[in-house]
Amino acid sequence: MPSIPLKPPTADMPVFPPIVIPPSNLEAPEGVEMQKEKEEVQTEQPKLNLPVVDIDLPMPTAEVVATATYAAVAAVATTTLATPFFDKIKKQVQKFLQKKVDKWKEQRKKNQKISYKN
Repeated sequence: MPSIPLKPPTADMPVFPPIVIPPSNLEAPEGVEMQKEKEEVQTEQPKLNLPVVDIDLPMPTAEVVATATYAAVAAVATTTLATPFFDKIKKQVQKFLQKKVDKWKEQRKKNQKISYKN
């Protein structure tokens, strides 16, 4: 019998750059001063004072408001643009299913008439 030449499969293996993790007991050598890490400036969260009930309501920061605004605009735009598309598909599916149901009902009536005659 003739033999079929088969090549062994090959695959490209992913290559990741090595991650260097410094030891936990790493210290600077003598005579070298360590740079001080910059302390993060922590801004106080804005608050809204309600004088009638004497309550301070925390207000969201500008970053939170911007993110929420972008998300809301994207959701509304997507819904507005996608609704007509899905409505058209929905109507077509409903027509298709209604035709199937009507055909099934007609077939059922025919079968009942046939069974009554026998």
